[in-house]
Amino acid sequence: MSEVRSLRQRRVRRNFAHAAANYESFAVLSREVLARMLERVAIMQLIPRRILDLGSGTGMATRAMGERYRAADVIALDLSLPMLQQQSERSRWRRTLRLMRGGSRRSSVCADFEQLPLRTDSIDMVVSNLALHWSGDIARAFAEAGRVLRTGGLFVFSTFGPDTLKELAHATADTSGGTPVHSFIDMHDLGDALVASGFSDPVMEMEQLTLTYQSLDALLRDLKGAGGSSTRAATGLRTARWRARIAERYEALRREGRLPATFEIVYGHAWKAERRTPARADGLAVIEFQPRRRQV
Repeated sequence: MSEVRSLRQRRVRRNFAHAAANYESFAVLSREVLARMLERVAIMQLIPRRILDLGSGTGMATRAMGERYRAADVIALDLSLPMLQQQSERSRWRRTLRLMRGGSRRSSVCADFEQLPLRTDSIDMVVSNLALHWSGDIARAFAEAGRVLRTGGLFVFSTFGPDTLKELAHATADTSGGTPVHSFIDMHDLGDALVASGFSDPVMEMEQLTLTYQSLDALLRDLKGAGGSSTRAATGLRTARWRARIAERYEALRREGRLPATFEIVYGHAWKAERRTPARADGLAVIEFQPRRRQV
């Protein structure tokens, strides 16, 4: 693992460890986007037996998929152990009722998007709600999702697009244009990455949602409570002078007594295509071997 990737993972783990206990009280946007993503899932002609929730957090999508597909096994996978532990706490009181009524079986795995400890061709559906922007290598994350999916399996996700927090990016930009606001991948580039990873028939959609806040501090508090999901740096560690300057810049955007915060939401889905065996120039088939990895 590279030093940069290792540092990124430690920062992500630290942020979400701090946010885990109260995450869902700040997850208004995540909850709304999940509902909209599930509307898209509802029209898919698929009855999955095994579902992977990629970047599950405290398990909002895990619970929703378990309710929708009650006969399926649902695996919650997240990089943050405290987030998964919160999921277990929230699910404990439901277990007796689920056993009485029958329903999905749920399990948790603490792991990275880019190196899934799951068997190849073992999953029917991979879902991910506002989590993929944490991957430092989206092509690798897509490739891993494709690897664990069975042929004909579905990958459906939501993530942030480039206009997310554009107001904050403008307010925090330095003289060279640098900003602590996260850089997000364009919808068309995500679609291209899906195709390059072996997925077929990708469908990409985008919409913009705007939340409003009484103050810049209220916005930063929401971002921190959601795990710092849209900033590279911990803005709370900046100087008081820096925060005052940013607040002054942001004030120019106040409308009807509120400060806007734009979120560009990208929705995507694609199917795992049947794998084609490459051929050599002389017409002979090429047989590829993959190294074994620890699997569950």
